[in-house]
Amino acid sequence: MRIISGKHKGRRITAPEKLPVRPTTDRAKEALFSILDSRYYFDGKNVLDLFSGTGNIAFEFSSRGIERITSVDNNTNCIQFIDKTSSELNLSISTIKSDCVKYLRSCEKQFNIIFADPPYNFEDHHKIKEMIFERNLVKEDGCLIIEHDNSTSFEEENIEVRKYGAVHFSIFSF
Repeated sequence: MRIISGKHKGRRITAPEKLPVRPTTDRAKEALFSILDSRYYFDGKNVLDLFSGTGNIAFEFSSRGIERITSVDNNTNCIQFIDKTSSELNLSISTIKSDCVKYLRSCEKQFNIIFADPPYNFEDHHKIKEMIFERNLVKEDGCLIIEHDNSTSFEEENIEVRKYGAVHFSIFSF
């Protein structure tokens, strides 16, 4: 994986093979950030990256200037990799080792952007979305992005779906 833009543009990051992850493809990530760049000025914004895995998305946000990023994952090795890479690149990413659903139940902060990339076989994509909506975790004019495959669909009015091969992004605007 690589960082596409920002102060670490072109930087390749190699995650250990033992991590149980499916990083967002560079092609899909580039398309997503093209959308986000056209809608948001990142300065002063904060981001929550749920099911962080390798930290691929958090690294991209940080490289583009977002200074307040919280990455949540339940895998110790993933959290350690994000911490190690963040330190090496001098990125300010806060990590939390937690089950993402449990984290959302107790979260008291609001975020400008929430990105959730649960495993494709995760059965509670809708539960994640509902918890975020019910707990009012996205700030006004922010968005929730859920990455999923074609077996998951959302039927809301305030949704935009973008498809890049097997990768689908459902983008909910607030």
